[in-house]
Amino acid sequence: MRKERISRRKFLQKAATIAGSAVALPYFVPCSALGQKGKAPPSDRITLGFIGSGKQSQHLIPSFLNSPGAQVLAICDVDRLKLERWAKIVEDFYAQKSSQPYKGCQAYGNFRDLIAREDIDAVVIATPDHWHAIMVIEAAQAGKDIYCEKPLSQKIAEARAMVNAIRRYGRVFQTGSMQRSDNRFRFACELVRNGYIGEIKTVTVGVGGPPEDKPLPAEPVPDYLDWDMWVGPAPWRPYNRDLSPHISVDVFPNWRYHSDFGGGGMTDWGAHHFDIAQWGLGMDETGPAEIIPPDGKGYKVLTYKYANGVIMTRDNANGILFTGAEGKVEVNRGYLRTWPESLKDQQIRPEQIHLYDSNNHCVDWLDAIRKRTKPICDIETGCRSVTVCHLGNIAYKLKRPLKWDPNREVFVADDEANRLLSRPYRSPWYL
Repeated sequence: MRKERISRRKFLQKAATIAGSAVALPYFVPCSALGQKGKAPPSDRITLGFIGSGKQSQHLIPSFLNSPGAQVLAICDVDRLKLERWAKIVEDFYAQKSSQPYKGCQAYGNFRDLIAREDIDAVVIATPDHWHAIMVIEAAQAGKDIYCEKPLSQKIAEARAMVNAIRRYGRVFQTGSMQRSDNRFRFACELVRNGYIGEIKTVTVGVGGPPEDKPLPAEPVPDYLDWDMWVGPAPWRPYNRDLSPHISVDVFPNWRYHSDFGGGGMTDWGAHHFDIAQWGLGMDETGPAEIIPPDGKGYKVLTYKYANGVIMTRDNANGILFTGAEGKVEVNRGYLRTWPESLKDQQIRPEQIHLYDSNNHCVDWLDAIRKRTKPICDIETGCRSVTVCHLGNIAYKLKRPLKWDPNREVFVADDEANRLLSRPYRSPWYL
């Protein structure tokens, strides 16, 4: 890839050139715009491009391949072996479905070539975290609706810039915090929001800790990998297979535990479990006011304080435990526990709070695209949830209490902490 600052004019000129050479396919047009009811017209199909074909692709690509009304047209990755593997899987899927040879999934090494295609309605971004902000913003500028894996961003300021871009360009955005599309998590939060355990006192969130930043020796770059593009806007560092191995779907890459690229368990599982904690507390558009790291004295664990008096702590278990004045609710993947036990059978009455009901995170996004509405985990929600994760990491890093203004999204009278809200990008990348 040419290392230059590409202006919006040059980007759009490039988009027009690539679109002109691409197979012409119709834009997505809602049925209502055509005055039809019932049967969806051919233009109701949503065409997709995937950016990133790593571990998450084993879930996402099959999910969208099997979603009615969606078609995968392109995949992009800097790892040629992964790219070729998944492009073949897509083409084999469509060939088997139609009993005809199929060669309609284009492979790209540069995400800008993919988002420049006018015949692609929406993109699914499943890259390492440090790439999310640039890709989301440029995809929004190119008129694409976006599904982006969690955690939303590598820095808090990036998350807000992403929200601003999505709102400015009127895009439909789904954050990949898919626990919101699980009925156990939804029901747990409805019990909490409707007062079934009384006034909320504490929330305990079980997730991993901050990045470890272990030293890694330089290794030869595999010939199938564009390492410079993988590093992208992050600070340069030599290749090591621990960061970007060519992996089977059963091997977990460790880039998340290096602060140049991820936020450790705090942002990985935190973008799931802190997200549910925020949902249950009704804090989707705000956040905590104070963050206190463990000090070995009065605070044994990372502690968040909300303006309404609720205390949230992080431990090494897994799941979310809401404790109220009259009971408790604990929820995780695969189980829901309540105290008293009878709460598990509680029916939420029609006049009470009923949270957004989604049972399929991918289909929910596709439906929102068709209706031009916000899906269950809109970008503002993703922004606020990942902010909680990053606030904890900043407190761990500085090893002292922090005061946070969730309305202005800045630390109160704390220049040192505010400098950690963003970071410079490696040239030629910038927001």
